[in-house]
Amino acid sequence: MQITWRGSATDAEYEHARVGRVFNQRRPKRFPLAVVHATCENDIVEAVKLAAERNCRVAVRSGGHSWAAWSVRDNSILIDLGNYKELEVDAPKKMAKASPSMTGRELNLVLVDKHHLMFPGGHCPDVGLGGFLLQGGMGWNCRNWGWACERVEAVDVVTAKGELLHCNSQQNQELYWAARGAGPGFPGVVTKFHLRLNSYPTDGFRSSGYVYPISMYREAFQWVLDITPTFDQDTEIAAVAHYPNENSEMVFFVLFVTMKDNAHDSEKALRKAQNSRPVGTIEEWFCQEDSLERQYTNQADKNPDNHRYCTDNAYLKNDADVPAVLEEAFTTLPHKKAFSLWYGMNPCSQRKLPDMALSMQSDHYFALYTVWEEEKDDPRCLEWVRNVMARVEKHSVGAYLGDSDFQTRKSKYWANENAMRLMEIRRKWDPQGRICGYLDQGDASGTKGLDNAHQWTM
Repeated sequence: MQITWRGSATDAEYEHARVGRVFNQRRPKRFPLAVVHATCENDIVEAVKLAAERNCRVAVRSGGHSWAAWSVRDNSILIDLGNYKELEVDAPKKMAKASPSMTGRELNLVLVDKHHLMFPGGHCPDVGLGGFLLQGGMGWNCRNWGWACERVEAVDVVTAKGELLHCNSQQNQELYWAARGAGPGFPGVVTKFHLRLNSYPTDGFRSSGYVYPISMYREAFQWVLDITPTFDQDTEIAAVAHYPNENSEMVFFVLFVTMKDNAHDSEKALRKAQNSRPVGTIEEWFCQEDSLERQYTNQADKNPDNHRYCTDNAYLKNDADVPAVLEEAFTTLPHKKAFSLWYGMNPCSQRKLPDMALSMQSDHYFALYTVWEEEKDDPRCLEWVRNVMARVEKHSVGAYLGDSDFQTRKSKYWANENAMRLMEIRRKWDPQGRICGYLDQGDASGTKGLDNAHQWTM
């Protein structure tokens, strides 16, 4: 088991181990005692036992894409899973076993190319399965296919005591329940996810896009809102405010990505948007041949490496005046690389979820992805996010764990009963707080967990 100790490694070695795989270049000033570079399940078991011997906490890094760098915790042993890559595919059963640091792109590269299958992982290609699925997994076509964690049939877990357990609906049910929506507060370390897969729509993977001047924001947004609830159920719908490049004006971009068995069905599905779209596009395309890999490339372009990020998000109330609530967020971006996103969640948001920790959703998901390069722009960009969210949050029912930072703003992340049950499970399975859990202000939550309450009501 390879370990980088803070007290004995060179500064360069330690710093690389501490934050080398952290996506966000806004590096946290938090310092683990050691970083364990796990390559197998046994390394994870031994790392948890080592933490018990040293009487310190355990943090876990899967993909390193947490915007708030939850894996980097003071006086902890950080288990870095970047070198632990395992994948087994049972194509006839449409099942796979995958280690947490496998990214959506890595997983689907194998599934699509070798088996004509796919898994609705994260849209950003380098998001690891671990954090993504523990947070619920707002993956490809979530509005129709449901949350990615609903496709988790079982998890293998190293508990806070260092025991390796298999958890599903029949055994160790509490940990299985918590693994689907607990986020960074899960009271153990997942070593494998057992996943149910989709067929990959090779011939019917198509997209339509409509780019409007930002002056048409209200009209174009209302059109999207009107057609989403009854739109085809193999099509995901997103609206984005962004600058196409650094020399352009801001635009309002609407994207429809459909995943049908054949091109004819895709064209039929996308025709509704084509026929009803407002006139006045700057650019548009209809039922263009597309692919998962091309979408990953587009997402990578919008979420570049070696940049500074601040994100926040909200599930807006179903009856909110969405264009009015989000107008500032969509028309006043603080940097040419920043963008704001609305993601349609209806009809998934209208059905009863399975019995699992994940329990927060609404028809309207909104997120800010504030991206910039220079440290000198930190105050301006951070203030813009704070100001926008201070106005938006009172129109929300809660937030998604994956795009949140518990240090800067409190919100609701689960239904009240689910939150209470989750915190009880955390205390039962990790009464000493061995697993770091939720990184709130001052990293003080411990076994208590999060309050699960809106900022403005506290």
